[in-house]
Amino acid sequence: MCSCLLRSALMGHDGFFDVEEEFLFDEQLLTTLKQRLDDNNLFIRPLKSGDYDRGFIKLLNELTQVGDVSKQQFQERFNQMKAAKNYYVLVIEDRITERVIGAATLLVELKFIHSCALKGYLEDVVVAQSYRGKQLEMSGYQDYIVQNEEKDGIRFSWNVWPSSRLEATRLVVPVGALYTPLKDRPDLPPLQYDPVLCTRAACRAILNPFCQVDYRAKLWVCNFCFQRNNFPPQYAAISEVHQPAELIPQFSTIEYTITRAGCLPPIFLLLVDTCLDEDELNALKESLQMSLSLLPPNALIGLITFGKMVQVHELGCEGLSKSYVFRGTKDLSAKQIQDMLGIGRVAQQMQPQQRPGQPPQQQQQPPQTPVNRFLQPVHKCDMNLTDLIGELQRDPWPVPQGKRPLRSTGTALSIAIGLLECTYPNTGARIMLFVGGACSQGPGMVVNDDLKQPIRSHHDIEKDDCKYMKKAAKHYEGLAQRSANNGHLIDIYSCALDQTGLHEMKYCTNLTGGHMVMGDTFNSSLFKQTFQRVFAKDSKDEFKMAFNGILEVKTSREVKLSGAIGPCVSMNVKGSSVSDTEMGIGGTCQWKLCAINPNTTIAFFLEVVNQHSAPIPQGRRGCVQFITQYQHSSGQKRVRVTTVARSWADAASSIHQISASFDQEAAAVLMARIACYRAENDDGPDVLRSLDRMLIRLCQKFGEYNKDDGNSFRFPENFTLYPQFMFHLRRSQFLQVFNNSPDETSFYRHMLLREDLTQSLIMIQPILYSYSFHGPPEPVLLDTSSIQSDRILLMDTFFQILIFDGETIAQWKSQNYQELPEYENFKQLLQAPIDDAQEILQSRFPMPRYVVTQQGGSQARFLLSKVNPSQTHNNMYAWGQDSGAPVLTDDVSLQVFMDHLKKLAVSSSS
Repeated sequence: MCSCLLRSALMGHDGFFDVEEEFLFDEQLLTTLKQRLDDNNLFIRPLKSGDYDRGFIKLLNELTQVGDVSKQQFQERFNQMKAAKNYYVLVIEDRITERVIGAATLLVELKFIHSCALKGYLEDVVVAQSYRGKQLEMSGYQDYIVQNEEKDGIRFSWNVWPSSRLEATRLVVPVGALYTPLKDRPDLPPLQYDPVLCTRAACRAILNPFCQVDYRAKLWVCNFCFQRNNFPPQYAAISEVHQPAELIPQFSTIEYTITRAGCLPPIFLLLVDTCLDEDELNALKESLQMSLSLLPPNALIGLITFGKMVQVHELGCEGLSKSYVFRGTKDLSAKQIQDMLGIGRVAQQMQPQQRPGQPPQQQQQPPQTPVNRFLQPVHKCDMNLTDLIGELQRDPWPVPQGKRPLRSTGTALSIAIGLLECTYPNTGARIMLFVGGACSQGPGMVVNDDLKQPIRSHHDIEKDDCKYMKKAAKHYEGLAQRSANNGHLIDIYSCALDQTGLHEMKYCTNLTGGHMVMGDTFNSSLFKQTFQRVFAKDSKDEFKMAFNGILEVKTSREVKLSGAIGPCVSMNVKGSSVSDTEMGIGGTCQWKLCAINPNTTIAFFLEVVNQHSAPIPQGRRGCVQFITQYQHSSGQKRVRVTTVARSWADAASSIHQISASFDQEAAAVLMARIACYRAENDDGPDVLRSLDRMLIRLCQKFGEYNKDDGNSFRFPENFTLYPQFMFHLRRSQFLQVFNNSPDETSFYRHMLLREDLTQSLIMIQPILYSYSFHGPPEPVLLDTSSIQSDRILLMDTFFQILIFDGETIAQWKSQNYQELPEYENFKQLLQAPIDDAQEILQSRFPMPRYVVTQQGGSQARFLLSKVNPSQTHNNMYAWGQDSGAPVLTDDVSLQVFMDHLKKLAVSSSS
């Protein structure tokens, strides 16, 4: 009977749980009160009927003993106080955490004396322990943003959302999120049971802390479709005191191990280019042999080598090298590859058949199936494969003078994908391609064998003078799509002094999530250490890699998905949460992620679809749920679920709330991803103009200024760095292709589209540290003024770690002062940036290029091309002064850029 009454009290007239809330008294009574405190994120308001879930009772427990007050008792007392009309309970809500952190009760007594006066009693005044002594001041949204990133691996561009589609478009920067599905969480042990799903077939969202729960009736209401669901029988003992982990607010991210799913070993298929110099090939062979010791014993491994011909090596034969040889010029279909290797249909025929009535234990051991000839467990073929790799020779086909070696990269990749897709479909597998030159014959050919014909440049692409590019790109894109459909990823390790065709092959890594590593030689520490870090392990001694992932996103009714940008492919699954407007890879609510690392980050873009004429009820929040199914490196199938909620605000009356919630760092990275995505197909100037227009509109929307007075322009504090990020993005190698090859541009964009927020910001705006005798190391402006003769600078661009000695430092160093005992402090000064650089080099993937230079040195160009050119050869007054080193460039400085931006933003004609 009680549970029926409770359900009736919680349900609305439409049969769903009512999410409407009401105030204890009319909020208009507070219009003369300063409702907003010094901290913009704290707000005074009347008590709400939903404040039980915002910690109101828990807050009162900090004042006195409250007892065990249930949600039903709270609601009954709330209704009684509201009916009495002489109780005025005020609360302070933190809009960031959406918790009640302060409260006070005003009780009004009616009296006859003093001409029927009213007398007020102020009672139950309490402030949460964590807010006391701070005058209710917080560091604001920044703490909230950092906490959410650490807990959920997510950063939103806007942390309060406009309540209508019209207002969302006026924000200029789209509502978006950077989500890291497998952010390292050592404190998050996986649950050993399956998640509880919503029973509505069109929803299937997973139980989370934002769901409404009726503990007595053992019901929960989906916060996405409002379907009422029964808890499964194993949840019979749950209560408000004994909650399962997935209902506890701090577990908004939670992970499950699907115990009923079988464990599958990871698969590694090596594709080795043999058209290398002897030294290069020997260095590569050493790295490959080393990697065998890093693989788990049960991992399956295979080997394919290629030059003019492609050889698929059998690993199942002892003391005998046997391989299948394919012509490198022939474009083979998947079926042809399978038939020629004796796998696929033939392999199925050779599977042992169980005779009717024969018990399983009496069956004979099955014979070795064809697939085992090419893919063997490491523990079975370790010695054999080590010898086979050691015996690899250069491609025997002669290379005439003035010609390139004939390299069949496209055919080799096609054979590798065909081998895996018929033997281990929809299973975690890693194709590792090692290439030392461009494909020069057969499908995927990017240049012919004549050295007189250079490989295409950006200039050739602009003139559409690329004979092989489009056909090769189409070939590799098709291979990448086939590989991604089966959950197989492709790594490319390219080491050569010339281009190797990464521009055409970029689809292989971008669509499957594989690594792209670019170096000069296989004999360098850059390649060797980077390759070794592919097999890095975490604190639990497990590989930092996951395979064959599917990421599904569910949203509240008021918001839909426009698309995603990152190392993923669309699964073309339509749903109620899919928007008609596409941004990036759209038109779906599910994406395939063949490879997921702890830093792999996907950018998602949301569209608010609620109409301006249909206001969102007060207290309701927009929810987004990310469901990532993947194959763990141990072979287990796991599901990680992240559910987040953000408040709605009416932009007409609460634009300050939306403005205060802006995350300029996340917004900058999201805009950088949009720009890089567009730059693949659009002209560079068009992309830059689009960025400029959006920046001007953002300044006009949120800046404070007087019309036509640029000096009056002021940006809110949480917007001030955004124009600076856009300035450096416009100058970056992601959008400026001058002095970069197409391969380099593809590599740089590949890294930006997959790394997390911190690393992406370093790519957009490098970090500069200064070391001097004037104090401890300190970050300095990325500006020419930071280049001083008595300073050592350490610059981190993500791709390079550069140590730059000022002119005086370089002179002292050349005279070996650091070797003299009386100059020990100088020796320590020289060593400090080296130690810091080594710390960065040891932790980053791929390993950055390490550059040591000095003022006037040839490699100082790496620094001079990145700093803000506040002093150039055009500013003649700077010559000869100690205020910095001028840069020979015609690029505008940040100051000129900002002045022009302000002028356009405040202009009446804009």
